[in-house]
Amino acid sequence: MSEQALSIGPLPRLPQVDATSGSQRPVLPYNSQWSLFVSIVCACLLMTALGSILWFSITVPKLQRFEEPDRALELMVSRMMEAQDGLSRSPEWQQWLAAWTMGNKDEAYTQGIQWYRELLETTDDPLSKLRLAILLGESGREAEALAETKGWHDHDVSAGQLKQLIVAAYGSQPLDRLQELELQSALAETLPNGWFYSLLSARLATRGGHHALLATVEQQGAAKADHVQQWIRPLIVAELVCLMIGSVMLLGILRLRGQRVDILRMHAPGVPPPWSGSTAVAVILRGGALGAMTTLAFLSIPALELSSVSALVIPLANLPLLILAYVQLLKPAGLSFWNGFGLRIVSENYGRLACIIVSVIAAGLWGEWVLGKAAEALNFTNHWTEWFDPNLVWASPSKLTVSVLEYVIFAPIFEEIAFRGLLYATLRRRLTFFPAAIISTSIFALAHGYSLIGFISVFWSGFLWAWIYERTGSLIPGMVAHAMNNLLVCLTVMALLR
Repeated sequence: MSEQALSIGPLPRLPQVDATSGSQRPVLPYNSQWSLFVSIVCACLLMTALGSILWFSITVPKLQRFEEPDRALELMVSRMMEAQDGLSRSPEWQQWLAAWTMGNKDEAYTQGIQWYRELLETTDDPLSKLRLAILLGESGREAEALAETKGWHDHDVSAGQLKQLIVAAYGSQPLDRLQELELQSALAETLPNGWFYSLLSARLATRGGHHALLATVEQQGAAKADHVQQWIRPLIVAELVCLMIGSVMLLGILRLRGQRVDILRMHAPGVPPPWSGSTAVAVILRGGALGAMTTLAFLSIPALELSSVSALVIPLANLPLLILAYVQLLKPAGLSFWNGFGLRIVSENYGRLACIIVSVIAAGLWGEWVLGKAAEALNFTNHWTEWFDPNLVWASPSKLTVSVLEYVIFAPIFEEIAFRGLLYATLRRRLTFFPAAIISTSIFALAHGYSLIGFISVFWSGFLWAWIYERTGSLIPGMVAHAMNNLLVCLTVMALLR
């Protein structure tokens, strides 16, 4: 395939005579006026794509991005509360760690109430109103739960019946056994089995003195809570072990840096790269524009998006950028992909590479915790829809496999090559570390389309991976840390919600 066919715009390589020596030297590609015009067009396409992501994230309400937000929120709150219930029977170290990192049960109730109030601003769903009243009543705000029922109107499910359930459960009037049995029957017809049903049923059984039913409901609730903990506990242990080992490695690296400046260096050339900065900018613009158009083409065909072919979206979208980078940047500098991005490490450095990777993962976890505490102190919250992924929760096994492959394999590889290996490295030809890392990482974070908390979280990770690329000369530590970060998120979502 010719170089002309691989790019948008001409690739002139006409010889030019050096005035001093009379020798011929190749003219750099993309230096004609037509190439400049094409670069401007590609820059406009990329800015439009990035602007569309930002516009969508700012203007489109998060709840409208789900086909069934009420179903998603019910699952989210139910599993969150079941996880909190299971902590009461968990080891003390897990209770302490959960309170330190995720908050306590009162905070979980507050979040659930806030999320349901937001949902009810967009829907008139009677069951969502009932669930909000249950959350209020179970959190000790019985008066507010009763007040919620005053504004209910008739629906397919009788509002009067729903109101009776809340009044009987959280009101002050006595409840005899016959009334309790009638209400239990109505509840079974109204709410599907789950955390909300169990809590309201247990409350009615307590009010009616139905001890046998209460014991059964509590036993079933405890089994569900323990099941959630059974999946979450190994993840917590793995994350804690990685944090402890990585922290020790981090301290060791900081101590040795005073003795050896190149303690982290594993590959050359690293950054700044040996290729032309102007050519790299043109390659990034052209490859990025082609990638954006490829992604848009896939998203425009629902049949492709829903099939296993969707696994190829990320590789195909990045293929033009990789081809252009090899032809115009790496090959002229005498580099391969492996050498150009530090993807081949000699066996003597395997142990040091493992230590560096664990250290980077630990640094990322510490940063996430600090950012979380800072956001909590400033009363900033991360919206639940930003980490609720329907494909990880409800998709078929084949679609789930495709999603995990995209998040854990393809995204870390291609995003690190694009944002660290090319964009950050090119900026480093003219800028020092901090401005180059801040610019490239800001674009990386904006492209994810998250809110402020999500943006800061992605920014921190991208900044850390740029720093480790700067120090090691290899993209491998950032790729592995990126993959582990995404894997932990995927496993947490699946363990809690699937």
